[in-house]
Amino acid sequence: MEQRVGGCQCGAVRYKITGNLGSPGICHCRMCQKAFGSWGAALVDVPLTEFTWSRGEAAIFISSAIVKRGFCRDCGTPLFMQEKGDANIEIAIGTLDHPNAIGHLQGQDGVESRVNWFHEMTHLPERKTAETRTAADLKKLQSLQHPDFDTDEWPLSKI
Repeated sequence: MEQRVGGCQCGAVRYKITGNLGSPGICHCRMCQKAFGSWGAALVDVPLTEFTWSRGEAAIFISSAIVKRGFCRDCGTPLFMQEKGDANIEIAIGTLDHPNAIGHLQGQDGVESRVNWFHEMTHLPERKTAETRTAADLKKLQSLQHPDFDTDEWPLSKI
């Protein structure tokens, strides 16, 4: 079985997934929009039996009578949502070290709350970061976030 790993932006919270992932999809509901500060959330189902925290643990916010959401208390990264009594946890796809490995999205939920500009995003002009920044700016933009692989220690002494 393939093992997948991921975590928050700062590295205080890391997790491991063994086995297969469930259906990846996106949710447009208002709670996901607020929780992610965005158009919604890209999530993938993971059986709780295949999920473990490998460093730290998520803080919890109860966003409704049936949904809890996990996030890093240090950097604020949204990590998951879980419905009460569900045997699965829905992991934020962007927190996986290799988010492209999930394959293709298989559905959309909460479409009644979809922002009206969502479908326009694929038609917007595209640029790479280096096209809009000077070399000096790019040096300042060096990421201070945790790398996309497990580390033996946190915080890292060097990046």
